Amino acid sequence: MTIDTAQRFSTLVRLGYAARGLTYFLLGVLALGTSGKQRAGAQGVFDYLQDMPMGNALLSVVALGLLAYALFKLIAGASNLENHDSDAKGMAARVGQIASGVIHLGLAYAAYRFASGSKSSAGGGGEEAMAQPVMDLELGALLIGLAGLGMLIAAILQAKHALTGDFMKHIAARAPRAVEAVGRAGHAARAVVFAIIGWSLVRAAWLNSEGAVKGLGEALLSLREGGLVYTLVAIGLLMFGAFSLVTARYRVIPQISRGDLRPHLR
Repeated sequence: MTIDTAQRFSTLVRLGYAARGLTYFLLGVLALGTSGKQRAGAQGVFDYLQDMPMGNALLSVVALGLLAYALFKLIAGASNLENHDSDAKGMAARVGQIASGVIHLGLAYAAYRFASGSKSSAGGGGEEAMAQPVMDLELGALLIGLAGLGMLIAAILQAKHALTGDFMKHIAARAPRAVEAVGRAGHAARAVVFAIIGWSLVRAAWLNSEGAVKGLGEALLSLREGGLVYTLVAIGLLMFGAFSLVTARYRVIPQISRGDLRPHLR
């Protein structure tokens, strides 16, 4: 990439972190409120944004940012952009990056649909609708199961980030000192939600039923009977959103060359 192209891509990735931050921050706010929009997960957030002044324009920016973030994660996982080791730990990290990229592609598409006026119902169920055509394929249950395993790996990695704070190696030293504590809490909340979603996908594959699939909102609501746990996870998601917004400013983004965008043929 030329310097100008690399700079533009870096700006888009930072926009992506900001879009991710806004999505999770508002999800936490909705979860702590009484509107009922949290049941729809990210779709509830997009519905909330659409009701704001210039909501469609804001959603278009969010969709673009989430798309840029998804592409960054997919490229990072596929090309080992962040130089993970070739052992099982390194491969797990790359699988987690690809899983994150796929998730945020779905979020980008959902935000785009809201921005274009063809939104899905805010009552949830979008994940089941997306899973159904996959389940109908000959190897559909296997694909859903693999997606579930990817989410479970991502959950383990989120828990690791929460315990070790190793995500700080990607944050510039000039970032505020509170970033690490906020980031740890946010990653812990995401670990819980990702584990619920991943297990639901594995269970759906085992039962061969798309109805068992849980989305972000349903995973969060499944904790509601836990009372304090639900509140702590909701606050954690809000903090992860705040962490992502700060990350948009201070994230160290590796440069991407043309070689990272094409397969290495032997």
